[in-house]
Amino acid sequence: MNDVQDATSPGAALGGPVACVSKVELRVACKALLDRDTLNKSDPCVILMVQNQGQWTELDRTEVIKSNLHPVFAKVFTLDYYFEEVQKLRFEVYDIHGTHSIGTRDDDFLGGVECTLGQIVAQKKMVKPLFLKYAKYAGKSTITDLFSKSDPFLEIYRINDDGTEQLVHRTEVIKNNLNPVWEPFKVSLISLCSCDEDRKLKCLVWDSDSRGKHDFIGEFYATFREMQKIGGGSKVTWDCMNPKYKLKKKNYKNSGVVILSDLKVRANIYSSCSVAIDFTASNGDPRNSCSLHYINPYQPNEYLKALIAVGEICQDYDSDKRFSALGFGARIPPNYEVSHDFAINFNPEDDECEEIQGVVEAYQNCLPKIQLYGPTNVSPIISRIAKLSAGEETIKDASRYHILLILTDGVVTDMADTREAIVRASYQPLSIIIVGVGNADFTDMQILDGDDGVLRSPKGEPVLRDIVQFVPFRDFKTASPAALAKCVLAEVPNQVVEYYSHKAICPMPPIPSCDSPTSLANTPTESLPAVGTTA
Repeated sequence: MNDVQDATSPGAALGGPVACVSKVELRVACKALLDRDTLNKSDPCVILMVQNQGQWTELDRTEVIKSNLHPVFAKVFTLDYYFEEVQKLRFEVYDIHGTHSIGTRDDDFLGGVECTLGQIVAQKKMVKPLFLKYAKYAGKSTITDLFSKSDPFLEIYRINDDGTEQLVHRTEVIKNNLNPVWEPFKVSLISLCSCDEDRKLKCLVWDSDSRGKHDFIGEFYATFREMQKIGGGSKVTWDCMNPKYKLKKKNYKNSGVVILSDLKVRANIYSSCSVAIDFTASNGDPRNSCSLHYINPYQPNEYLKALIAVGEICQDYDSDKRFSALGFGARIPPNYEVSHDFAINFNPEDDECEEIQGVVEAYQNCLPKIQLYGPTNVSPIISRIAKLSAGEETIKDASRYHILLILTDGVVTDMADTREAIVRASYQPLSIIIVGVGNADFTDMQILDGDDGVLRSPKGEPVLRDIVQFVPFRDFKTASPAALAKCVLAEVPNQVVEYYSHKAICPMPPIPSCDSPTSLANTPTESLPAVGTTA
């Protein structure tokens, strides 16, 4: 059972675990399955089931591999992994008969195994015996004619650091074809090469056999760097070599040529994350345990809970993992004048903090040095970040998108100016997330969200696109941090797509770095359309 995590693993802060969702890819293979067919070998398929509230339901299934007791499935199961949850999985293997739905009485049950997603993530590769009903052993499951008149298909394997091989993709079979052209397909760069352009890929070409005894045609090795040489009308080709024929035949050249006829890369759109924290007097004296800003040594306050839950996710999309950390509504040193836009690290030349933990530390250090005051004006910070975002418009490709997280305990005082600032900001590569902390009446804040109607400026000008998401933190007090993060970030991917579509700006072509493998709009993928093989 092999897994690939696209998001970073959860961290810890303030003495407690912080959960965030990660995407995990599972690949399945089986060995020594029971042979239930009289004339041929079993035609296995694996069904993945998940347990929800005590009930098992099917999540997904692999393809059916004909006549094979040691199948390696091409299907990739993609699951959301929550560090703080026990996610029970069941893998069931069936010998499939006909084209009816899998798992009926006509299909033979070859065995099953149960485990948790956390066990797979921890072990990276899991080997477990399959069990029939009554716990009977049924094998082991590892959850991890030259071209003329042949039925060719292509397999691509990633060669891992330890020398093992991982199936990345298997094409469809092209029947009775001397010059097959396979359908385009997509695969994430993490799955293909672990974001390493020079990692070797082993590619095998087979002549399909309905009984599962496929004939080996040849193989070649490639890298993603080689694939990117395509362009300008040129194509990338590889000789498909059969080592056995190469040794036996003096004039052997190849067993065919594999041609990469097209390649498209969807690059990452990284975010620049900013945090703005409400330091108005309505939060209460931070020295009082009733204050929303009270620092409890044993449990984070609501501001910290919201900050960490959302920030842990946002930092996965930030190329340098640095947050601009701002405050508003407080009197600040040295003159203790009210400011609605100040750096909480008190360094106006560099208001950024290292990762979300750096923001947490700056917030805790800031509280004893300021005087909570008011009013709750957020338009200055929105205008500031919008102006910063406007600088990205000079770049004619999609490279950086801004996210502003505002944490506040009440309705904003400068509502008219805030509406005007949001309308102006809707033209920039920016999304605004507002989390309401405490038990105030946030009814008026729903106006900014725009879900109940188009937000307009005081003069009646509508926003170009909806860029605000408002969520009261109290609705998630009993939920996991991942639930809050999922809710407040749910609209961001569409907002990213809307902005760049409106501007008719295309994604950047370079391959993303492996340090930041995720994308706001889409996981980076490359298409390999029309991969052709000729004799």
